[in-house]
Amino acid sequence: MEAKSFRKAGHAPSLLSAFLYFDVSFMIWVLCGALSLYITKDFGLSDTQKAAMVAIPILGGSIFRIPMGILADRIGSKKAGLTGMFLTIIPLLWGWLGGSSLLQIHMIGFLLGFAGASFAVSLSLASRWYPPQYQGLAMGIAGAGNSGTALATFFGPQIAQAYGWHSVFGFALIPLGIVMIVFAVLAKDAPNAPAPKPLKDYLSVFRHADTWWFSMFYAITFGGFVGFANYASIFFYDVYGDGAHPGGLTKIQVGYLVTITVVAGSFFRPLGGWIADRIGGMRLLLVLYSVISVCAFAIASMPGSFLVMLLYTSVMMACLGMGNGSVFQLIPQRFSSEIGVITGIVGAAGGLGGYLLPTYVLGPLKQSTGSQVTGFLVVGSIVLLTTLIFYAVTRSWRKSWAKAESGVNF
Repeated sequence: MEAKSFRKAGHAPSLLSAFLYFDVSFMIWVLCGALSLYITKDFGLSDTQKAAMVAIPILGGSIFRIPMGILADRIGSKKAGLTGMFLTIIPLLWGWLGGSSLLQIHMIGFLLGFAGASFAVSLSLASRWYPPQYQGLAMGIAGAGNSGTALATFFGPQIAQAYGWHSVFGFALIPLGIVMIVFAVLAKDAPNAPAPKPLKDYLSVFRHADTWWFSMFYAITFGGFVGFANYASIFFYDVYGDGAHPGGLTKIQVGYLVTITVVAGSFFRPLGGWIADRIGGMRLLLVLYSVISVCAFAIASMPGSFLVMLLYTSVMMACLGMGNGSVFQLIPQRFSSEIGVITGIVGAAGGLGGYLLPTYVLGPLKQSTGSQVTGFLVVGSIVLLTTLIFYAVTRSWRKSWAKAESGVNF
């Protein structure tokens, strides 16, 4: 009965379109991370350079998400989505036919940020179709497009092994073209979308302290997810690969492990939104942040078995994915009329967190200490501090806008 009510409450073709757009875009956005073991071999990069290479696409996505969010509010999510997919063709063609220097790889990676910016469009498309009581589930389903990471980490290394890593960018044009057609046919802007406003009115959300709090909290959940998803191949191969240990994991096997880890984070996102609708995103996030911190400290113990490590990383990624869904159960309740731009801003913060994680924490600390341990000790400490801050902030939210009489669980 509840599933039937959910289907009747919104527009299923648009929700499917939002998921597919985000899914194929996310697959493309993380290609540098999925192919990192092959690209870095060609250019002989240091630990810090490897981390920066996989993080640049995340930075590009962070920068492009805000203008794409504003564009979705001004011209509609459908037109904005088609524009984003068209722009994504540029770096794919460049990666397929060029990419012969490290500078070109960095520029290609930055332009892959157009794909990462899909977040601001797909979630606003889904959100506007559904009432408050279904925001967590609707945003979770659209946001499950994170699963595109699994497609990249599973198929990318295999195609690169067979045809070279450049060809992976060319193959990616095929699913992108298919999704563009499906999106053009099925997606429809919600009739309740607000009228376009002057640019200064959209940017006025920066004046709200809650904009910055949501950005910080999402920088932990989404930033942790996408940052580790891009760095995971380097991490697993460094610790358990055949380059470090005779008889260790091959690059293809590492791709399988990363895929399992990423799938845990991707497919738990809708579950996080669904649970948040029932018990409240604030309650759920407090638990999730605590578990994420424990998992980061457990990873820092560097167990000898890669299966034990896979368990730690998968639980951490599952909680990060559920946290993503939980944050976006709350945001539409606070910023219902600015959902496009606020999604862009908060999404940009999430992407920035994903950029900072490998570039300024995991990569440099690995290079300076010779071990991955310190990096995850720092991550665990950051998340623990965030948990305490989140608890304090949400107490004030319950006294202002997150009140029980609204009929929504917080």
